[in-house]
Amino acid sequence: MTLDEVAAYCLSLPGAREDYKWGGVRVFSVAGNKMFAVAELSGSTSLAFKVEAELFLGYCDRPGFRPAPYLARAKWVSLEGPAVVAAEELQDLLRRSHQLVVAKLPKRARVGLLLD
Repeated sequence: MTLDEVAAYCLSLPGAREDYKWGGVRVFSVAGNKMFAVAELSGSTSLAFKVEAELFLGYCDRPGFRPAPYLARAKWVSLEGPAVVAAEELQDLLRRSHQLVVAKLPKRARVGLLLD
């Protein structure tokens, strides 16, 4: 997937929005300011997102994945680029990241944002 395809998919998730922060970083968030994916625009095409805590170390061992700088303590991984994994797997990872963030919201804020 290209970065534009990743952006289009992220924005298709319920309640998702896009912002540009920190001098050229695309941030995809839900419920105002709760990030679920971050894409760097300058030079590299890295993409970071949240994963389940119990799967974090397994993803970090995979080629092309690494702990996300500054966000690894919150169980975020970074891809060298969206082309490292198949489109279907990347969409699943982004959807799961979105749902992990939504699950942490207060009940009243989750209305209409849960997928399953």
